Amino acid sequence: MLLKNPIPPGCTVYYVRHGQTDWNAQERMIGLTDLPLNELGRQQAAGAGTLLGWLDKKAGELDFVAGPLLRTRQTAEIVRTMLGLDAASYRQDERLKELNFGKWEGLTWPQIRETDPSNFERRQADPWGFPMPGGESYAQVAERVRDCLASIRRDTVIVSHGGICRTVLALAAGFAAEQTPMLRVPQNQILILRDGRFAWVQSTTEMGILG
Repeated sequence: MLLKNPIPPGCTVYYVRHGQTDWNAQERMIGLTDLPLNELGRQQAAGAGTLLGWLDKKAGELDFVAGPLLRTRQTAEIVRTMLGLDAASYRQDERLKELNFGKWEGLTWPQIRETDPSNFERRQADPWGFPMPGGESYAQVAERVRDCLASIRRDTVIVSHGGICRTVLALAAGFAAEQTPMLRVPQNQILILRDGRFAWVQSTTEMGILG
C-alpha cells in the first residue's frame, strides 16, 4: 500500500532522529518513556547540527519543529546551538511524539517474542496495522503525522523519533506502508525529503585506506 505524500510541493524537510539513549543502546522499546540522551547521543546531535550547516547555508531561516519528549528536545537544542542559533527558539508538536508501545515499552524484541508470543506473531503478520498491546499501531500514528507534514509551509527541520521517521518514509518517500515498520533508522544521519524523493546524508571525519 502506497500512501499519498502530504508534504507540500517545493518544501524541503530535513529529518533528524534524536541521538542515542541508554535504551537505544540496549535495543529496548522506548516509546513514550521520557529518557535523556547519553554521551554518544549528544555527540550525534552535535554532528547533525554541523552537517545541517553544511547542507543548508541558510539553516537559520529554516522552521524548526521537534517532538515534545526530552530526547528530541535535547537533540533540537544541540543542533541549534551548533548552528549558532538560540537553542530554545523552536516549535514543539505533540503529533511528533513517538509511538506508544504500551506494555512492550522497555522490552527488547527477543523478550517480547518470549513473553507475549501470540501478539508478537500478530505484529509480525501485520506490522503496519497491528496496535501494540495498550499502545498504538503505525497506521494510527500515520494519521497525526500526516496532519503535521501537511501543515508545513516552508523548508523545515523535524527532530523526532525512529518510529515517526518510518511513518514519514511511508507517507512522503514512496515506501510501501507494510515495509516501513521493519526499516532501520540511523541516529547519525539526516534524512532529506523533497517532492517525493529522499536521501540519507552522513558526516564523518574517518577516511578509509585502500590497499
